Amino acid sequence: MLAPDLTQYRDWLPTLKAIQAVRQYTRIEDYYPDSGPLARGGYAKHCQFFAAGAAHRERCFLAANRIGKSEGVGAYELALHLTGQYPDWWVGRRFEKPIRAWAAGDTAKTVREIVQAKLLGDPGRHGTGMIPGACLGRITVKAGIADAVDTVAVRHASGGTSRLTLKSYDQRREAFQGTEQDLIWLDEEPPEDIYTECLLRTMTTGGMVMLTFTPLMGLSDVVLLFLPGGRTDHVPDAGEAGRWLTMATWDDAPHLTQAVKDELFKAIPPHQRAARSKGIPALGSGAIYPVPEADVIVPDFAIPDHWPRVYGMDVGWNRTAVVWGAMDRDSGVVYLYSEHYQGAAEPVMHAHAIKGRGEWIPGVIDPAANGRSQADGRQLIEQYRGLGLDIQEADNSVEAGIYAVWQMLSGGMLKVFQSLVNWRDEFRLYRRDEKGRIVKERDHLMDAGRYLVQSGRDRMTCKPVKRDARAISGRSWMG
Repeated sequence: MLAPDLTQYRDWLPTLKAIQAVRQYTRIEDYYPDSGPLARGGYAKHCQFFAAGAAHRERCFLAANRIGKSEGVGAYELALHLTGQYPDWWVGRRFEKPIRAWAAGDTAKTVREIVQAKLLGDPGRHGTGMIPGACLGRITVKAGIADAVDTVAVRHASGGTSRLTLKSYDQRREAFQGTEQDLIWLDEEPPEDIYTECLLRTMTTGGMVMLTFTPLMGLSDVVLLFLPGGRTDHVPDAGEAGRWLTMATWDDAPHLTQAVKDELFKAIPPHQRAARSKGIPALGSGAIYPVPEADVIVPDFAIPDHWPRVYGMDVGWNRTAVVWGAMDRDSGVVYLYSEHYQGAAEPVMHAHAIKGRGEWIPGVIDPAANGRSQADGRQLIEQYRGLGLDIQEADNSVEAGIYAVWQMLSGGMLKVFQSLVNWRDEFRLYRRDEKGRIVKERDHLMDAGRYLVQSGRDRMTCKPVKRDARAISGRSWMG
């Protein structure tokens, strides 16, 4: 076999090197092609987020790690708006003139290493990031941090110049005051006060704020703005509260092979897997019950009559909550199978609902109900007993009760029916603040469940067996 003639390839080498040198300064053109293994069609969630910018001022890309949220979403879109050079397929918002923009992240160092690197390229190689090298104008450096950039001038397709400023959350809210902005990109979750300040900066310009992050801090105040009630099974409608949320998982990123996903999953701590692989808010250090919801929720089924039952009750005028539990005699697993969740109602209304689930079922109640009711001066617990409820005061040892519930949840001994939507909403929100205190917001069913676990299991009773009156009468007569 004759050796190949490499002369022609050597002749092409200078041209190929020149093409390569140019392409590294036009990196953005390689993203979202029409065809190929990384074609735009495989990134539906990314494109959905872009398109939403045409109608929504506030957008959040709540996403898994390694799917391109910082580079392929935040930096990509910001570069388009700074330059005004939009691809033909772009249906999101367009700026026809130069803009003023901020890009921000956690700290000055992480902004330099992530946000700045994605937009500009590494130090000494500015122009190799998402902003094409030919569009870069004057760059100023940040004092006190090596290689950190403060501002960037970017040539806009209209002929003017856009201005980008890099900021960090550790500069605190005051650093985000003052000037009006057309676009703000927040990479990683911001503190709520900084997010609010950013909204104010874009209000008079009709500008946009876009967030890209993995929700490792759980159901924080910022996450709850886009995910009301923590309902990850129901992403809000597009126009809800004027905000847009896109949630994306590893499966929404064709560049991640199954082998890579499997390797990443094994390396992630169990309590962070939902957040890092699916973009589902993590049960972080503030979560009181750091147990994946999927390990707790089960499909509804008919409770057998021979399983003993009880209910736990938390009282209050703003909200009275009751949760019913039944125990599988064979396994010892307790199933929470029904809930009552109502506010601004008199005790008679709650008692009617409770008896409707089974008047024979006993209950345990918030011991605070033994205080005096403002309504008529009587003790609430006596009112409920007078209305026909078999009810006793529960043990209200809070931390001991929480520990008992956690043990059952983590050990698979406490399960919850899928239909208990209010219980699920509270479970997602049940957390401690930065000082370790329980956040007393929407925790009524959590308290009711704690009473049931701590005190109710000793009161569990089986459904009475109905006997034939004639058989009973006959036996008595024969006796």
